[in-house]
Amino acid sequence: MQKKSMHELGRKSIDDFREATKTPIIIVLDNVRSMHNVGSVFRTADAFLLEAVYLCGFTPVPPHRDIHKTALGATETVAWKYYPTTGEAIEALKLSGYGIYAVEQATGSFLLNQQGFGPGDKLAVIFGNEVTGVDAGILPICDGCIEIPQLGMKHSLNISVAAGIVLWELVRERL
Repeated sequence: MQKKSMHELGRKSIDDFREATKTPIIIVLDNVRSMHNVGSVFRTADAFLLEAVYLCGFTPVPPHRDIHKTALGATETVAWKYYPTTGEAIEALKLSGYGIYAVEQATGSFLLNQQGFGPGDKLAVIFGNEVTGVDAGILPICDGCIEIPQLGMKHSLNISVAAGIVLWELVRERL
C-alpha cells in the first residue's frame, strides 16, 4: 500500500471547483462563535463539493486568518453568504425549494442513520452554536431535526465533527 500522489488524487483547480456540478446541500451556521469551527466546516463543504455555506448572526465571516487556518483555502472555492439572522437564511432557502433540517436533539427528531433523503433532494442543514445548539426559535420553521446517534455518556459533539458525520451520511448515497 502506498499513499496517492497529488496527481492521483485528481484535485480540482479553483476554477474547476467553481464550475463543477455541486451536491445540492447548503450548510447553515447559526451563531457559531469559533473561527476554527467555521474554517473546518468550509473545508468539509469543499471536500463534499457542497453548494454553499450560509453564515448567520454572529458567525464570523471570511477573510480572517483564524478561519483560513482550518479552511486551508476552502473559503476561496466554496460559495458563501452572510445573513443577519438564521430566519432570513431559512426564508431564502425555502423560496429556492430547499428542505430545512436542523442538526439537533429534539422531540420528534429522526436519527441520521434512518434518514430517507433522495439523491436529488435539495437540503439545507443547520448547525448551531457550540454551547446552546440551534436556536430554539428556529426549530419550528424547520422541516425536521436530524439527530446523530450517540451511545456514550456525553451527548454532544464539536460542530466540525458533527458536520463531517452528517454531511458524509447525506453525501455517500449520492456517490
